[in-house]
Amino acid sequence: MSKPVTKEEALNYHEFPSPGKLATQTTTNLDTQKDLSLAYTPGVAFPCLEIEANPEAAYKYTTKRNLVAVITNGTAVLGLGNIGAMAAKPVMEGKCVLFKKFSAVDSFDIEIDEEDADKFVEVVKAISPTFGGINLEDIGSPACFEIERRLIAELDIPVMHDDQHGTAIITSAGLINASDIIGKKLEDLKVVVVGAGAAAISCSRMYKAIGVKNLIMCDSKGVIHDGRDDLNKYKKEFSISESMSKLDAFRDADVVLGLSRPGTFTQEHIAVMADEPIVFCLSNPTPELYPEEVFAIRDKAIVGTGRSDFPNQVNNVIGFPFIFRGALDVQAKKINMAMKKAAAYAIADLAKKPVPQNVKDIFGNLSYSKEYIIPTVFDKRLIVEVSSAVAQAAIDSSVSRIKDFDIEAYKEKLSKMI
Repeated sequence: MSKPVTKEEALNYHEFPSPGKLATQTTTNLDTQKDLSLAYTPGVAFPCLEIEANPEAAYKYTTKRNLVAVITNGTAVLGLGNIGAMAAKPVMEGKCVLFKKFSAVDSFDIEIDEEDADKFVEVVKAISPTFGGINLEDIGSPACFEIERRLIAELDIPVMHDDQHGTAIITSAGLINASDIIGKKLEDLKVVVVGAGAAAISCSRMYKAIGVKNLIMCDSKGVIHDGRDDLNKYKKEFSISESMSKLDAFRDADVVLGLSRPGTFTQEHIAVMADEPIVFCLSNPTPELYPEEVFAIRDKAIVGTGRSDFPNQVNNVIGFPFIFRGALDVQAKKINMAMKKAAAYAIADLAKKPVPQNVKDIFGNLSYSKEYIIPTVFDKRLIVEVSSAVAQAAIDSSVSRIKDFDIEAYKEKLSKMI
């Protein structure tokens, strides 16, 4: 475990050797008069005319094929809340760094000073021709649902709000493996979700998609049920027919997913769960319960958090760089549920494989177990396994522009990027 980061260290990191974390670089030569004529006038007119005649030629002649926009309005930044578009820029730059470092995807951060959902959507639509994909980030709920829904429907490039779907994909992978370890089928699990924001809604949808049937969601006012008249349409999707206390919701539950804040469920709730519960405490940096608090009540539990200093870290970096890598490489028009499920199962399968030595050097002698249900962000095989699974799912679900796809050749290409 590394030492905590200090304010001075963080500010120095962002200021030196030059302000921020990003820069651009050229990919072609510009050393001679001929180079200048090719890069700009008159030579540049030829690809322009090719794209005018066939817009999809932009994937051949421009950076569009490998370029993602990381876009926010700064209304829900980390645990800091609505700090505004400008203050969100360091986070968006950081996301761009992760794209480049983990999956060789180029990206620009774009901070839009607009909280009105309709206007925000129009801005993103207007700039979308530049990009091959759009990663929405740190946009408050419930506006984020409508913004993402409209952009997916109205654009022909992949759009994903990572705060929702990244968490859903990674926790789904963890749930697949945890249920395997405890010997229960997904359809037989009783799942309690504590929190009803963007990530909780998306996780719950995905759990249903992979087979979970019995799911109870709780917000700050308790269990979401049909007798309540204060539910928005997103919460209503998970409303159950009967009213019950939160403690009763936890009774005999196999899984709890915490996407709320510290203390929203306690050891009292863990005490009424199944003997071998799956407990995801994802409030960050302070989880709803610390692992040792869970183990004090249920010593056979499988526990995951959002923190890097405990086993089974739910970290979105395990997902989004490789999901976009696969989507971009087959020129996908969207990221659909088939692609997200493919990513989750690929991540789950990777945790079952022997752990590479470079990961053992960092984390010790890891192997598939209750303490290792999710691969670490430093497993370099993620780009091969996840990106290829996503690309194949895009092909199979007919949302890719590329039809002639050789997955083994693609895996070989990805392996050379490691």
